Amino acid sequence: MANTLRIAVGSIFVGLAVLALKLLAWWMTGSIALLSDALESTVNVATALAALVAIRVAARPADDGHPYGHHKAEFFSAVLEGVMIIVAALLIMREAYAGFRNPPVLEAPFAGMAVNAAAGAVNAVWCWVLITWGRRLKSPALVADGRHLLSDVISSAGVLLGVCLAVLTGWSVLDPVLAGLVGLNILWSGWKVTASSLSGLMDEAVPESTLAEIRAIISDKATGAIEAHDLRTRHAGRVTFIDFHLVVAGQTTVEDAHAICDRIETSLRRSLPDAQITIHVEPDHKAKHSGVLVL
Repeated sequence: MANTLRIAVGSIFVGLAVLALKLLAWWMTGSIALLSDALESTVNVATALAALVAIRVAARPADDGHPYGHHKAEFFSAVLEGVMIIVAALLIMREAYAGFRNPPVLEAPFAGMAVNAAAGAVNAVWCWVLITWGRRLKSPALVADGRHLLSDVISSAGVLLGVCLAVLTGWSVLDPVLAGLVGLNILWSGWKVTASSLSGLMDEAVPESTLAEIRAIISDKATGAIEAHDLRTRHAGRVTFIDFHLVVAGQTTVEDAHAICDRIETSLRRSLPDAQITIHVEPDHKAKHSGVLVL
């Protein structure tokens, strides 16, 4: 969790630096497209702050009021980020519409584009850091922040292309047109971030590949049992919740059944370190002859 917090704090400083560069690029050129790029970067700073707060809340241990922990706080942050991305996109499209009606005259365009390109390069590197480490640390907030930055990198490239074409062709209307297209791209990105985060809040099951791995571990390590059924999974941040019913022979002692459960839990946590596992042991007449058969 310390690594997650350090990266979240780093996002705030990177966001502020990139915002300053993009505002400088807009001030130098007067470009609406570059202004749209700067507007999105204000959201980057706000979402980085939201991610930091969510990660700190998610790190709190379980308590009487939240016996399953606070892990879902990161999903709330990711939903907030998605909504803020959508708001930024709408603001950008509004500026693009105003620019389309009254195209601006660009000043010092190439110097401004160079500054904006530097900001885009910083964002590209940090985007890779956020997504890579967010997945490694199983942090939805960091991954959502990284995907948001990825949309920013793409939009920055589009903005630079638009400004360059506007300068080379003399068609100043290209500047607001590209800003509008960037706004549409960001709008789509915001929807994807929001939708994926809502799935976590709705207790969506783990991916099929992870579920297959869980079933294989139970089948391999439940020697002495008969079957496992009613397997259910969900994920909340970096924590995976697993629960199922384990059927054993009626004469199996409590100690032997507990040993089987311990063996399964140890193997599952070796594959999923933050897993929280609940196993309900049942006698053989409760068998459903379905689910996970023990090898």
